[in-house]
Amino acid sequence: MSSAAPRQITTTCCIAGGGPAGIMLGYLLARAGIDVCVLEKHGDFLRDFRGDTIHPSTMELLHELGLLQQFLALPHDEVSRVEVSLNGRHFIGPDFSHLPTICKFIAFMPQWDFLNFIAAQAEGFANFHLLRNTAVNGLLFDGERVTGVRATSPDGNIEVRALLTVGADGRDSAVRALAGMVPVDFGVPIDVLWLKLPKRAASPTQALLHIQGGHLFITLDRGDYWQCAFLIAKGSFPNIRAKGLAAFRTLLAATAPVTSAGLVAITDWSQVFLLTVQINRLAHWYRDGLLCIGDAAHAMSPVAGVGINLAIQDAVATANLLSTKLRRGVIVGDDLRAVQNRRERAVRMTQGMQQFVHHRIMVVDKDGRAGIAPPAALQFLAPLFAPVLRRIAARVIGIGFRAEHIARERLRQAHPVTPVIPANAVTQIA
Repeated sequence: MSSAAPRQITTTCCIAGGGPAGIMLGYLLARAGIDVCVLEKHGDFLRDFRGDTIHPSTMELLHELGLLQQFLALPHDEVSRVEVSLNGRHFIGPDFSHLPTICKFIAFMPQWDFLNFIAAQAEGFANFHLLRNTAVNGLLFDGERVTGVRATSPDGNIEVRALLTVGADGRDSAVRALAGMVPVDFGVPIDVLWLKLPKRAASPTQALLHIQGGHLFITLDRGDYWQCAFLIAKGSFPNIRAKGLAAFRTLLAATAPVTSAGLVAITDWSQVFLLTVQINRLAHWYRDGLLCIGDAAHAMSPVAGVGINLAIQDAVATANLLSTKLRRGVIVGDDLRAVQNRRERAVRMTQGMQQFVHHRIMVVDKDGRAGIAPPAALQFLAPLFAPVLRRIAARVIGIGFRAEHIARERLRQAHPVTPVIPANAVTQIA
């Protein structure tokens, strides 16, 4: 191993993680004239099994930033109403067409396209630095205060010193673990199997959710293939594998016939990916010099696909509350506490909704099947209030419990510029 001294980088804000929270926060801070360095452990954003939904609230933010038209020029699908196939019958689920937003639909776009788009906008600023293939493996301290990170990169070891370090590196956050911050886990009875199926025939339905025989299967239309999610009882994947691929393909075909023609492409278990579902959150999202946001602060279940929504809202709130203080060069605990206070109620309410779904509506039966079985009273009342329920569900999914907006003082800056970097944040990146 090399004994060369690590390369030194100094910046105002160091963000670990190039997911939705990290890239959006990096863009917003750079746009506000703050020197920012984002560390992404991968060389690109091409992780196939990530959420694909861009919610109306996110597109509202892009509209406020003057980026919506460019964003919508990218290939995507628009869904204003979610269709559900329930035991062969089709129903209309959440209806986004009534939302008080510019875009009254969910955009389905591979997450790597969204991240590449925001990163490209951010790289128009001289004070934005995205270091790929750079993995955090330690924290820097001055006493008890976090003052940056240690990381490995293709060019060797580096040390990034920053006024503020942000952990936006997901549910398995290295930053969170290195800081000794342990989330409270609330337990979820399901896991999810992700797989990709080619289309071998025209789709007879646009249903997103398929519920058949107690099983739940989600199909995301990606043009020439399906990205699919199959719900299973937590810990049951070994039993499913033991029954063999043929039995697994038969089960999927019975649950979502639309995928039947493509199932022959699944020839090895390496094509099936297990997502261990979690719902957890930190009691304190911060310590001196360090803030966690997105999944690093609160892992969300896949229910309603709102994780990306919450992560981006966290990033906006962080930029709104901390930009001025970062420019002044002083961040204290109360400033970081303000971010948690702003976002925590929405997170708690969203996770509470997800826990209700998991424990009262999405159930695991005695045979280990994970599916939908709402309480009898809900089955009786739902048809009476279906139009209202569709609108309520759309608002919760599409906007959330607390929508964030770009602070007014930053709306004037609509195009990349070369801002003046504070003296205490001169970046030294060769």
